[in-house]
Amino acid sequence: MWISKKEVLSLSEGIRAALDGRPFDPRDHKEGAFSILKNDIYTLTHSEQERSRVLEKEKEQLAESLADISHQLKTPISSILLMTELMTDAPEEAQRVFLLHIKKEVRHMEWLVTALLKMAKLDSSTVNFQKEETAVRGLLAEALKSVEIILDIRSQSVRLAHDLSIVCDKKWTAEALMNLLKNASECSPENSEIVVDCGENPLYDWISVTDAGEGLKREQLSRLFRKFESSRKEDGYGIGLPLALSIMRAQNGDIEVAPGGKGVGATFFMKFYK
Repeated sequence: MWISKKEVLSLSEGIRAALDGRPFDPRDHKEGAFSILKNDIYTLTHSEQERSRVLEKEKEQLAESLADISHQLKTPISSILLMTELMTDAPEEAQRVFLLHIKKEVRHMEWLVTALLKMAKLDSSTVNFQKEETAVRGLLAEALKSVEIILDIRSQSVRLAHDLSIVCDKKWTAEALMNLLKNASECSPENSEIVVDCGENPLYDWISVTDAGEGLKREQLSRLFRKFESSRKEDGYGIGLPLALSIMRAQNGDIEVAPGGKGVGATFFMKFYK
């Protein structure tokens, strides 16, 4: 088999172009060893380019997550700095109030950073989910540990209507459920009941969380899972629902919302596809 110098130079230039990130397809769909070599070079350069694109995307996601954290921390940090300055000459009672506010802001900051880092980890697909059969009752008990204080302050209760065994990652699914419970608490009046239910059909198992609020308007539905937009509380960050959705989608699941209304609260369905 005779190969011309021109063909070799053309292949060499194409390889250098591929290494620079430019498109290169040397395949000629002919028979022979040289054509096989061209196909192998295309496979190699294409896989390298794809790997580079994945790495670049991960860098962009990390930069976006860091920018989100930086932006969202500015307000509580400014508030803490202001209160520490005011405390210098404040009377003892006022100092006690300032300290309580500072403690509250620090806790919000801790939760925000933790939630954003978890979301960044999910977005970069670095979470290794350990799926196992677990009862919804156990998931709920785990999720309630993080929201018991909130529920107690608002004199709210949570009732599990039914129980069911679901295959999922217990730790991450409890995290998603916790965020739905926190959202339900924010949307429900004091002295109310939040209902958790579950069930199954031929397509998926599900867990639902129904609040005791007034339901959702159509314009609210489109913003529910956008970061920093869905919170209905002044001191909320709008990150809980997006995090819950990321957790479910990373497990090949989803979250669906029934808006309710006319005296019926909204219901969030966690779907676990079979």
